[in-house]
Amino acid sequence: MTSTFELLAAIDLRAGRVVRLAQGDFARQTVYGEDPVATARALASTGVQWVHIVDLDGARAGAPGQASLIADVIRAVGPAVACQVGGGLRTTRDVDAAIAIGARRVVLGTAALEDPSFAAAVIQRHGSNRLACAIDVRGGVALGRGWDPAARSRPALETARGLSSLGVTRFVVTAIERDGRLEGPDLELLRTFVGSGIGDIVASGGVSSVDDIVSVRELGCAGAIVGRAIYEGRLDLAEAVRAAAR
Repeated sequence: MTSTFELLAAIDLRAGRVVRLAQGDFARQTVYGEDPVATARALASTGVQWVHIVDLDGARAGAPGQASLIADVIRAVGPAVACQVGGGLRTTRDVDAAIAIGARRVVLGTAALEDPSFAAAVIQRHGSNRLACAIDVRGGVALGRGWDPAARSRPALETARGLSSLGVTRFVVTAIERDGRLEGPDLELLRTFVGSGIGDIVASGGVSSVDDIVSVRELGCAGAIVGRAIYEGRLDLAEAVRAAAR
């Protein structure tokens, strides 16, 4: 497991704009920027070392839809900032393309849930340090396909354990009910995953303050993703970067 806590600033892209969804609902979207490249530069200026880029169009369609824009964002933050990219990566070609444009790490969601052997193939091809698997949880089950309620669900922790047995060492665990709500992370959910010993756990969903970041770090999480709180001025990212480094 990693000994360095990673704070990741989220850039969610839909139709070329920076947005956030409430609880993954595409009908409950807030637009925070028309220029993702400018947003990326502003985030990088705070000293944050990771940016988490999600292609929401890709997640919904099942194939990357904004690769060119993501490449521009990666170039904009520069080599000092690592980029983690997800959303619609469901084939080897998709993963290879994301890494080719500069992604330090890719995130598999639906593809890993529906075909765990695909995650194993990505590890064999690129190494476990280049991969994280998204475990997006609602009611104890993991959801894929853009959090479509109609998608086939699987017990979340059991799913993660299966992926861990195939070599996955990093999991982005999102409490869907907390996502975009600015109500704090689901510490019980995170405690369960950290305590399972399956690998590094990155907290996502509801992280909205420096106290939240400290809490998940003290819980044993390897990182935290922050989004809406930055864009609504609830969290000073530069202050959060300093807190995460302490």
